[in-house]
Amino acid sequence: MLIALIARDKAGHIELRKANRAEHIEYLKSGTVVSQAGPLLSEEGDMIGSLIILDVVTLEDAHTWSAHDPYVKAGLFESVEFIHWNKVI
Repeated sequence: MLIALIARDKAGHIELRKANRAEHIEYLKSGTVVSQAGPLLSEEGDMIGSLIILDVVTLEDAHTWSAHDPYVKAGLFESVEFIHWNKVI
């Protein structure tokens, strides 16, 4: 099952994002769960969130994976949404 994890950063937390980015990227690459990932950007090109496509067995697996993300542990996100996603192209 593919899950789109859409996370929005708390306003004014770019330094927290930068401080945890290397560890976050290492976590993204550490297993086989992440299919695609990248930052959401403002119109000015600033990082304001994350879009991560997870390939998991259950929605609970997506929540468990997310709980261990360094960004989540650091308290970066204002909101996190999990949406079942169907790849067409």
